[in-house]
Amino acid sequence: MIWALLIRVEQRLNSTTYLSIVADQVHPIMLMAYPNGNGFFQQDNAPCHGAHVVQEWSQEHEGDFTLLRCPPQSPDLNPIEHLWDKVKRAIRQLVPQPSNLTELDSASRQAWYQIPRITFQHLVESMSRRITAVLKAKGVPTKY
Repeated sequence: MIWALLIRVEQRLNSTTYLSIVADQVHPIMLMAYPNGNGFFQQDNAPCHGAHVVQEWSQEHEGDFTLLRCPPQSPDLNPIEHLWDKVKRAIRQLVPQPSNLTELDSASRQAWYQIPRITFQHLVESMSRRITAVLKAKGVPTKY
């Protein structure tokens, strides 16, 4: 099962805000979707992800899901970039364009929830190919 929840962040994303999102919104969904603790949660190297308080919380909940860590200076393998590209393309096609944050939020949500589930599945399934390509390229950019 793949979940693709879109959460609007109203303020600057710092470690406190990030932890509250993960603890209050993401974690309960992970527990519901993956009650056996076999779900994966991917983070990148954003400073708020590596904050001590976030790392402590992740360690306390390590049995609830597997946290995929990215080493420093790692290539961006997060499939979310492909999904955001789809959202941006859909918004660019809108006439008229969103003229304020409320309209942009609405358009983003509509575009996000129109992405077919199979797209999410294909991106997840592509991860082993992505990792293999990155390792083979030894730091050179890949097609991903």
